Amino acid sequence: MRPTAMRLLTLFTALCLPGVVHASDPPSTTAPASAASTMAQDDTVDLRDIRNFTRAYAIIRQAYVEKISNRELMDKAIAGMLSGLDPHSAYLGRKGLDNLAEDTSGRYSGLGVEVAQVNGELMVVAPLDGSPAARAGIRPGDVILKVDQAPVDPADINASIAKLRGAPGTPITLTVLHDKSGLPVDVAMTRERIALTSVTLRELEPGYAYLRVSQFQEDTSDDLQRKFTALVKANGPQRGAVLDLRSNPGGLLTAAVGVSDAFLDRGRIVRTRGRLPDANMAFDAHAGDLLHGAPLIVLVDHGTASAAEIVAGALQDNHRALIMGRRTFGKGVVQTVIPIDENHAIKLTTARYYTPDGRSIQAEGIAPDIRIADLVARQGDHGPSLIGSEADLPNHLANEQPDVSRPTPIKPDEDGALARSDYALAQALNVLKGLALSRRQTPAAAH
Repeated sequence: MRPTAMRLLTLFTALCLPGVVHASDPPSTTAPASAASTMAQDDTVDLRDIRNFTRAYAIIRQAYVEKISNRELMDKAIAGMLSGLDPHSAYLGRKGLDNLAEDTSGRYSGLGVEVAQVNGELMVVAPLDGSPAARAGIRPGDVILKVDQAPVDPADINASIAKLRGAPGTPITLTVLHDKSGLPVDVAMTRERIALTSVTLRELEPGYAYLRVSQFQEDTSDDLQRKFTALVKANGPQRGAVLDLRSNPGGLLTAAVGVSDAFLDRGRIVRTRGRLPDANMAFDAHAGDLLHGAPLIVLVDHGTASAAEIVAGALQDNHRALIMGRRTFGKGVVQTVIPIDENHAIKLTTARYYTPDGRSIQAEGIAPDIRIADLVARQGDHGPSLIGSEADLPNHLANEQPDVSRPTPIKPDEDGALARSDYALAQALNVLKGLALSRRQTPAAAH
């Protein structure tokens, strides 16, 4: 054995890994068949496994076409071990840790796109609102084939992911295969400083709020409550709201719990279960519903993932909201960042999460209560009518008792502008109005 391999073998053996059979303890050749069967089922690492690793290490170190240091090769070995577990576990160096910190703060330089490794491909989970990726037409489900003409290597997808970031103003071209398309296209973009505002609010019509959460960051829950309180102060209590989680790639578990709690008075929000005791947690709602029980619609799509699915699942299982749209992405696992030293950490999948009803949505997603296809509404061919009501007829009789009790709303969406710009949102508003009307007509004692 080569000296380098021998040193590594000595190091591994000295660690006394659980299940390692040491050279001084050769397996018994007289063990009964039942004992041999039991040993075969044990999760052991024997001397041959260690030799195979050290031999491969030595061969790569000595024969690879370019010189590679021991430290770099060991880092790659750890990274490869983690990448083989699932699409979300990873070995983070200093740059990876900095990128993770930037992600949770919503401020970084790049394209503003959440990606994941899916079946050896680099797939888009969701572009972030207003980002270069969103403006360029990148959509959930797109597969990135090349980055600046360099093919994405299934064995080292993290290298391609790292290339998506860069200094503001620098160009980049992605070769993308759009979902349900047979031909790849080149999409040119320019990296920007991404300063993501995770919460935006406005009224769709008087009394009907639109709440958009684009990503779950450290301050998302507090920001939502602050902005909604300001909206109510300016416009009065809301009769209902649409919570838009479409193309929301997720984020922090704690932020998802906070947003769910904002609309729940009681009940379980989410439970996590893993192999270690610290991975088993349960989160429950506290009294205090921002809408005071008014109807809530949650919009989701294929880009709704992870923490966003926690919110959708919590509100659905607690019968607090109707979920509308398309089936969600299906990322039902939780990652924990475990430091190794000051410059390295492991981002490891440590638990699955379960909705209040005990559902795991891993690789399944959340099915909406009301499905809405990905449609676009267009204006009809017929022109405007000259006579639209009795009031348009000449010499019509005036109403002797006009109803002045109803407030005058903002200009109604008679020309379908909202439906043409966002068909799913228009449908959600229609359902929301129906729920609000039903609630108003139901006796208070029934609530």
